[in-house]
Amino acid sequence: MAPNSYWKGYLKLSLVTCPIQMVPATSETERVRFRTLNRATGHPVVSRAVDAVTGDVVAPEATVKGYPRGEDAYVMLEDADLEAVALESTRTIDIETFVDAGDVGWIWYDRPYYLLPSDPVGEEAFAVIRAAMAATGQAGISRLVMGGRERAVLLLPRLDGIVMWTLRYGDELRDDAAFRDAAQDAAPEQGLLDMVCKLIDARTAKWSADMVKDPVQDNLLALIEGKRKAPKKRAQKPKAEPEGGNVISIMDALRRSLSAEKKR
Repeated sequence: MAPNSYWKGYLKLSLVTCPIQMVPATSETERVRFRTLNRATGHPVVSRAVDAVTGDVVAPEATVKGYPRGEDAYVMLEDADLEAVALESTRTIDIETFVDAGDVGWIWYDRPYYLLPSDPVGEEAFAVIRAAMAATGQAGISRLVMGGRERAVLLLPRLDGIVMWTLRYGDELRDDAAFRDAAQDAAPEQGLLDMVCKLIDARTAKWSADMVKDPVQDNLLALIEGKRKAPKKRAQKPKAEPEGGNVISIMDALRRSLSAEKKR
């Protein structure tokens, strides 16, 4: 079953426009989720908005957004105020600029979505835009309002569709100067380098989705099933972390590692 559309609107390049739909490329619906319960009654516990000063419960319709302008002082903003500064890019992804697909660093990528034509009438226009980007190796840059904020988005042709990545804001990225300084160490000894390369070769395998499975989730599901069948059964304590042993040098550690790989 195809996932439901997250958003519907239009893809536009100059005077070429086509109706599209956006589908999240990732999902968290399979993640194990818990409810907080009252231990005595087994009933779910609900959260309530409470005035931080008076302690009174505040109804949802009595709340308003506030921007801090000092200690215990806020500028209140009504929904009408926020709508007044809303941008036009709520229903149209207008491709304003193209960049080389390899120029956008990995750190800017935030969350992926699939873009697909939502109407047979627009399929040809969508296909032409996608094919032209694929032929030129270019990626489209546009803007789109999501979650009340305008996001820069990156459009990449993939297979018969387009993958749209929301991009992080510039103020979300940390300066990598400290990382670069820490990484500028002396060149490693050639013997050690050769041994690590052999270790990498011994552990090289073909990519598989099984490599990113979550064993903790599987263990949780097994624990829940066990609790359902035998509620009084105690959960087993997690195994202790293996100790590293008395390794006296990197060379010694690598020799042991390579020896273990051969046996495996």
